[in-house]
Amino acid sequence: MTGLYLEDFEVGRVFEHAIRRTVTEMDNTLFSCLTHNPQPLHIDHEFSRETEWGRPLINSLFTLGLMIGISVNDTTLGTTIANLGMTEVRFPKPVFHGDTLRVTTEVLSKRATRSRPDAGIVEFLHRAINQRGELVAECRRQAMMRARPRA
Repeated sequence: MTGLYLEDFEVGRVFEHAIRRTVTEMDNTLFSCLTHNPQPLHIDHEFSRETEWGRPLINSLFTLGLMIGISVNDTTLGTTIANLGMTEVRFPKPVFHGDTLRVTTEVLSKRATRSRPDAGIVEFLHRAINQRGELVAECRRQAMMRARPRA
């Protein structure tokens, strides 16, 4: 288990995650189909040619999931109790087939809970950046994290 416990998180720490991911047409099509999202902007090349983008966009919810997923190994693997919410989700630039994304995570806050002495709440700011250095996604995520087990 590589996840950090509540006590291990330092407010202001920024993780530069080593994992990068090039997104593919297959990722986009499969995710859109699995989530029953028939939006032609994601899965129809002919339709997309007539849009301002001229090509299909990667489904933004895939981008969100990938961004948070990339962060897990360095931060919360095995130590998350639950995601509590995601706020201020933004997609300032589009993501296209073939873009390579890297992710950073900043620890914004942490606190103990009154109801769970074995846990606390950490707020993260996740950011996804493409190969051109453009911010393509960001969100604040609140997670209930395990406290370090007492000996």
